[in-house]
Amino acid sequence: MLQMEMIWNARSVLSGVINKTPLIPAGTVEEGGSLFLKAECLQKTGAFKLRGAYYKIATLTEEEKRRGVIACSAGNHAQGVAFAARDMGIHAVICIPEGAPLSKIEATRSYGAEVVLVPGVYDDAYAEAIRLRDEHNYTFIHPFDDPAIMAGQGTIGLEILDQLEDVDVIVTAIGGGGLISGIGYAVKQLKPSCKVIGVQSEGAASMVEALRGNEIVTLPHVDTIADGIKVKRAGDKTFEMCRKYVDEVVTVSESEIAESILWLLEKQKLITEGAGAVSVAAITSGKIEVAGKKVVALLSGGNVDVTTLERIIKHGLTAEGRVCSFSTVLPDQPNALATFLAAVSAVGVNVLEVHHDRSSMKAGVNAIRVRLVTETRNQQHIQQLYAALKDKGYPVIE
Repeated sequence: MLQMEMIWNARSVLSGVINKTPLIPAGTVEEGGSLFLKAECLQKTGAFKLRGAYYKIATLTEEEKRRGVIACSAGNHAQGVAFAARDMGIHAVICIPEGAPLSKIEATRSYGAEVVLVPGVYDDAYAEAIRLRDEHNYTFIHPFDDPAIMAGQGTIGLEILDQLEDVDVIVTAIGGGGLISGIGYAVKQLKPSCKVIGVQSEGAASMVEALRGNEIVTLPHVDTIADGIKVKRAGDKTFEMCRKYVDEVVTVSESEIAESILWLLEKQKLITEGAGAVSVAAITSGKIEVAGKKVVALLSGGNVDVTTLERIIKHGLTAEGRVCSFSTVLPDQPNALATFLAAVSAVGVNVLEVHHDRSSMKAGVNAIRVRLVTETRNQQHIQQLYAALKDKGYPVIE
């Protein structure tokens, strides 16, 4: 199993390869707590996964390297393995769920790996990778359930303790559990008083369910915008590590993830993927006790597809009440639309889109249905808009 000597060795092996990512002060949180962001989204390949993948491949025997390596991943481990294999002159085959962001798939190819797209989620890609491993005698590089992978990820814990000696809480995402296992083990050996807390999406809470029932379970279905942690089953080794070295695991909703991505983009000028933002989501949504504490949120990755990011931003804006869509019914007569829009503007609302539907069956013969997309300040502003329109006799249909 994992030993501190492995983590120290991983730090040495990785010293000339990876970026020592910054720890960024991000202001205060609940009741005087201080938030710091460990920006692994600025790591080479865009995510922490390079650490574990590179260290694992570096420790292979020459025979294992000669056979070539195979891995399965939703994207970030794929890029880490591909980068490391290219760096060491090793053939790499990567099985990726076909629904993974296109940017991650193309980035993996750009490092020279052979990509195999597999229908389904991570667990389906895993099954195909095992099949190909057995067929072609490749060396399998597990994304999380391997002590060498955990050791590479554990170097993040060493860096955090170097950068903030008096850290009280470290919060990080959990998919299969390799990241938090490595960090948790390293931190608890060197500073046992520091809490290590994991975060999963409500739609993919495999480790939460395993810890709750004290046994590993395979979820029948997973669904989350945090594709990097979209895992049906926790690892055997990582489950045991989490039981020993992780203080708590919480879940966050899709809206909370989207809002955190938006907050990081607007306030911190950092682009993160869904998995990279769940740590912040857990803190800002009050899922974790942070009053008066120095808290580090690990931003595990920033490899988000541009089109996906656009949808997430829209979701986040809607959740915060900064974009509002609603319909009303107007009389089919001159100036009706102009008068209605004037009433909307009078409340300080900016109109983004107008859909004017004279043929709607939901309106009367002499009426038209109008749907608006508007820009508002917050949820209170939306309620102010609705109240003003209702006072003027306009029905509001959400």
